[in-house]
Amino acid sequence: MSGNTIGSIFRVTTWGESHGPALGAVVDGCPAGLSLNESDIQQALDRRKPSNSVSSTTRKEGDKVEILSGVFEGKTTGTPVSLIIRNVDAKSSSYDELKDVFRPGQGDFTYLQKYGIRDWKGGGRASGRETAARVAAGAIAAKIIARSGIDVIAYTHAIGSIVIDRNRMPSDKNLRKSVLENSLFCPDAQATAAMEKKIAVVRKKGDSLGGVVEIVASGCPAGLGEPVFDKMDADLAKALMSIGSVKAVEIGDGMEVAGKIGSEVNDQMDKKGFKTNHAGGIL
Repeated sequence: MSGNTIGSIFRVTTWGESHGPALGAVVDGCPAGLSLNESDIQQALDRRKPSNSVSSTTRKEGDKVEILSGVFEGKTTGTPVSLIIRNVDAKSSSYDELKDVFRPGQGDFTYLQKYGIRDWKGGGRASGRETAARVAAGAIAAKIIARSGIDVIAYTHAIGSIVIDRNRMPSDKNLRKSVLENSLFCPDAQATAAMEKKIAVVRKKGDSLGGVVEIVASGCPAGLGEPVFDKMDADLAKALMSIGSVKAVEIGDGMEVAGKIGSEVNDQMDKKGFKTNHAGGIL
């Protein structure tokens, strides 16, 4: 297995390099009859692409997506949907001095050891730019699950040591609007100000910060996932851990469970359903 494809029924293969002519994705398993055009995907890519924010990369890509196959007269045909995003701002000369240097925290060394060759201009497949293809494919997935009433929202939970205060978060009804209108996709305006200040200080020193993203999926029916090796949380963890720089995934209370006793984290039920959600909706 090449490791460039994920999924079983809905399969996504990403391709291309950071400093190549283009990158993209092939989505196989998309049902026929889904309304789909480039603007549906572009909305998601526009949220991902670099901005003038203090937290953003200096590389400026338009990330304009083109649908090459699988759509006819605004409807998916059931055949593979091929997507392409052309690179326009790849400054490969900026990487000349790294030709013979292994960058810490990057895939340079491991790619060379495995394949005997590495793309030192921009990191190749190990570049964070690969996620543009994931976002494009994810926009299609979002349209499919929305038909079943499933909604997914992600937001910045922490940057460095600065963590959001849940008491300052908007209601579930207003969460998406709050997140999408925020420069850091953070639902806590006060925390955002502190985060931006911290980022500016660290960037000025030529350094960087880690962070935490929280994801909430609502409207999911019971029974998704398969027993033992294909559990829902196992599949989610694999998908998330495949993103470059992600080093940990927690479901529900996550690591906090280790410091508690069972009665504190068991999700008891009554006639109305679960009284708590320490398990993160997955059992």
